[in-house]
Amino acid sequence: MSKPTQQGLLILGIILISINLRTSIASVGPLIPFIREDLGISNGLAGFLTTLSLITFAVFSLFAPSIGKKLGHGKAIFLGISLLSVGVAIRVLDGIELLYFGTALTGIGIVTANVLMIPFFKARIPEKIGLMTALLSTGMSLFAAIASGISVPLAIDLGWGWRGSLASWVVLMVLALVIWIPQLKPQSSSRKADQHPAKNVWKSNLAWQVTLFMGAQSVMYFTMITWLPDMLIARGMSPVNAGIALSYMQLISLIGTFFAPNLLMRLREQSGVILGVGIAYLVGYSALFVHHDWVTLAALTVIGVCSGASLSIAYTLISLRSAEDLTTAKLSGMVQSAGYVLAALGPLLFGISLDLFDNWDILIWFLLTMTVQFVAFGLPAGRDKKI
Repeated sequence: MSKPTQQGLLILGIILISINLRTSIASVGPLIPFIREDLGISNGLAGFLTTLSLITFAVFSLFAPSIGKKLGHGKAIFLGISLLSVGVAIRVLDGIELLYFGTALTGIGIVTANVLMIPFFKARIPEKIGLMTALLSTGMSLFAAIASGISVPLAIDLGWGWRGSLASWVVLMVLALVIWIPQLKPQSSSRKADQHPAKNVWKSNLAWQVTLFMGAQSVMYFTMITWLPDMLIARGMSPVNAGIALSYMQLISLIGTFFAPNLLMRLREQSGVILGVGIAYLVGYSALFVHHDWVTLAALTVIGVCSGASLSIAYTLISLRSAEDLTTAKLSGMVQSAGYVLAALGPLLFGISLDLFDNWDILIWFLLTMTVQFVAFGLPAGRDKKI
């Protein structure tokens, strides 16, 4: 096989892996009413499906680097997508027990592949880190939006039901596994990288700055997608339009998601870009204080682009702030573990605040506060240093 063909299959494999890293989660939310009715479970038990995914992400992010070291990143990613596809199949078989067990498996599979993708392509094609990071984060975001939008039509319009709708994504997972087979062979660059010992990222101030930066952007994203529709409905917007507004924010985020990594790779330091995104966040969130549809649309445009850029910045910093392949894997695991813990806490903390004070402006102040943390940890994380 020629080198261009090998590289083409590698890039196609990365794209196919990326589009499978969010579909199994994003497809669940719109189907929760159908799952709840069919299985006769409470809102709490249905909502726990999302929480369970975040818990498995947070816990198994810490184990993924060790799995990658033992099997090799290519094989470990293949294992992750295999577990994901098995989990998706199991969770639609029968009963709440299999639903939870399958969901846990999908979480383990997703986070194994997700954590190891960055060190994998950093080792295989280091000259294309910016492009690969852009493809990874864009594929994840785009297909998360697609999965959210077509889950109910697949279930109702095509008559597949919630089980068929969720199971249909296995097709793309199997396709990704087939295309990924050439990456199971160890590469000389990977073996060479593995000879260098990993640094202890947990004792590094820089690693914590990158981690808390990732945490801040995760909190803002998950809090917005959880509570934005409710806030807009409370202001008088129809549920349909509130859902469209959320979808718009996620789709417009693809602009920032795709273009940010290549810009960052051209710069010696990334602090200036992070400051610019932080200022734009402040403007966007502050505009939400104004109760006007066009102002809200403009605000969501700014917030959406910033949200997409933030995810790509966090992923790119994992590559740029670590030297050795194994250190990159360790940092990726640390950053994503803490990020998912904070992501789970953010919507919960605001929900408690809303119960206590019944004031939607608290959401905006909460997001503004997280923006300050985003900038405070992002500025030192963006300096030209290595762990």
